[in-house]
Amino acid sequence: MTTLSTRARPTRNTWTVADLHRRFGPIPFERIRQDPPPGSGTVADVDRLNNHEDRLYELIDGILVEKAVGFLEAIIAVNVVTLLQAFVSPRGLGVVAGADGTIQLGLNLVRIPDASFVSWDRLPGRKVPAEPIPRVVPDLVVEVISKGNTPKEMAEKLEEYFEKGVRLVWYVRPTLRVVDVYTAPGCVTRLTASMRLDGGLVLPGFAVQVAELFEVPKRPAARGGQKKKGPQSGKKKGRPPGR
Repeated sequence: MTTLSTRARPTRNTWTVADLHRRFGPIPFERIRQDPPPGSGTVADVDRLNNHEDRLYELIDGILVEKAVGFLEAIIAVNVVTLLQAFVSPRGLGVVAGADGTIQLGLNLVRIPDASFVSWDRLPGRKVPAEPIPRVVPDLVVEVISKGNTPKEMAEKLEEYFEKGVRLVWYVRPTLRVVDVYTAPGCVTRLTASMRLDGGLVLPGFAVQVAELFEVPKRPAARGGQKKKGPQSGKKKGRPPGR
């Protein structure tokens, strides 16, 4: 079972806009929660806000940062979860969580991957946690990159995942239709739509074509050869002539 580190990066009492941009890159300022002020947020705040607002927040060194989401990204995340679940569940390998699967990775650090896989050995008592923000470290995390995400933000997130014990990270990039597979922060393989994505040492035997992740529903074609019946024209119905 993975032991969570209690070491946290130094926190600050006040954060200016310039400080936040240096930390996260040119992130839209509205994604930074101002109440509570940056630097004073807690795990309890994440739980409260995520349950009572229509936005989801992650926690980084006491800063509440709104998770960047989009409709297309949500569809792709469902595809990833569905494919993982179809492999993990029949084999009894652990649990797969979706885009609301909030986890506490360390002190003042809460993340919400778009998908995650946690093996039974990493779950306390080999049971699914009942608390809303459990202290668990997944084996695999998946992030579907949104337009609102900055490179610096995602680079820091990648470092945190591996620092806390995540073994495999997939960054799914809808705009490019590629998946960046990380086995360490500096070790990445880019897979295009025609290539195969596998589970490596984390999920041996799992493999899908990258293009499957980006499939979106299409409207069924209209059935041909069927015409709507309109009102009859001509003579009115009545008695046949001669009667």
